[in-house]
Amino acid sequence: MDVVKKNPRILIVTPETTYLPVGMGSQADQVTAKAGGLADVSAALINELFSQGADVHVAIPDYRFMFDTRMDPLLREQQQMIREHMPDERIHLAEDRAFFYLRNVYSNYGMENLHISLAFQREVMNHIVPQVKPDLIHCNDWMTALLPAMARRMEIPCLFTLHNIHTVKTTLAQIEDRGIDAAYFWDHLYYENMAVEYESTRETNPVDFLCSGVFAAHFVNTVSPTFLKEIVNGYFDIIPPHLRRELTNKYYADCAVGILNAPDPSFNPAIDTALVRRYSHKDVIAGKLENKRHLQKTLGLIEDDHAPIFFWPSRVDDVQKGCQLMAEILYHVVHTYWEKNLQIVFVANGVFKQHFHDIVAFHGLHRRVAVCDFDENLSRLAYAASDFILMPSLFEPCGLPQMIAPIYGSLPVARDTGGIHDTTIPLDIGKGVGNGFLFETFDSGGLFWAIGEAMRFFNLPLKLREKHIRRIMRHAANTFKHDVTARQYIELYERMLKRPLIT
Repeated sequence: MDVVKKNPRILIVTPETTYLPVGMGSQADQVTAKAGGLADVSAALINELFSQGADVHVAIPDYRFMFDTRMDPLLREQQQMIREHMPDERIHLAEDRAFFYLRNVYSNYGMENLHISLAFQREVMNHIVPQVKPDLIHCNDWMTALLPAMARRMEIPCLFTLHNIHTVKTTLAQIEDRGIDAAYFWDHLYYENMAVEYESTRETNPVDFLCSGVFAAHFVNTVSPTFLKEIVNGYFDIIPPHLRRELTNKYYADCAVGILNAPDPSFNPAIDTALVRRYSHKDVIAGKLENKRHLQKTLGLIEDDHAPIFFWPSRVDDVQKGCQLMAEILYHVVHTYWEKNLQIVFVANGVFKQHFHDIVAFHGLHRRVAVCDFDENLSRLAYAASDFILMPSLFEPCGLPQMIAPIYGSLPVARDTGGIHDTTIPLDIGKGVGNGFLFETFDSGGLFWAIGEAMRFFNLPLKLREKHIRRIMRHAANTFKHDVTARQYIELYERMLKRPLIT
């Protein structure tokens, strides 16, 4: 009698996702919780795996308020009972009031995020893993970073993905106080100091979450190949030495890779409902012009069809995103190209935003510089309306804006680092290659030079400029795709499992 071989079961654990595929579970159309690129990548990977027939499951907190604020409580309770008895259910919601009523995935208070993380991981360990019985667990970022230690103890292959370098620390005692049996896997965690035995470690020796994930996981990946190499080669002082050491160990053990993220497929000017006019590479000039006019009018900017627009799409964070460089030269840039009516649009949140408000107010630049709170629809409109985007990052684990912008015909002006290096090639008009403008040294002079190079391109005859924008749009649409990213994850899963993912 032939034995039917089942596909290996993959459990993806993530604190956020943009969407889940229809047919994956009873609440697939309601599960949406996004804070950043991790949500898009999680959604894309899950969707691709599911569409290919893989036995993929997802664990995510039950953000009841965000998932559906309109659902009747009785109906929700009935749906929960139905879901628990559905054998094919692949969406597993971690239940805890720590995240039932959240309006955002992450809190502005560090300790609250820690409690949310522990509640999520407790539910995954105590209920979801025993129910799913996965053959492989894929964890994402510090919010899931204790799970690889449990997986190591249970001898379940585990992949840990670093989307950024943020971490938290707390003691075993506090972890256990939240209902996690850390004593079961304590020796697979990474501690601030040498841990000799459990009792002496429990209350006084903090666990580093992110390092624990790297240390315990069977394989790790960053979200761009260059960022991994930069960490291993010690390019950034901001990377903690112990994190660099653990990643380096994994790298030289051939257990660390870089896999580029890709933007959500909805970032497509031909189908984007946030635009006042949708367009493709064939009518890019007319399409972008109509969106530019609408953006200028909406934000109170000078209404000039020929004004170059630079769009800042990333959070205004002076640790990573380089907004201090922009602040140093903001007035100088606008003044240098005053006759051109150069305009800069920020659609972003972050601690540095008030500095830009102050600069605009001091110099009276309200008609040339708009500083806006992040809004998804406004951000999409700005991609379509702008000629260039600004990304002067100190470091960039991956970055999505420099991939999204060329799809909309907006060219990156960015620092040559991390995922930007892997996705942006300096524009060479003569050779007909490249898609942006890069500078190397992290200073305002380098950024100003790159903006100057962008303006040189902007001043070319329209027909020549249009030719290159069309080429760049086609290349971006064919290159920055989720199926390419998903294929690399599938190959890594198969390498870890030592068998095909789909039979």
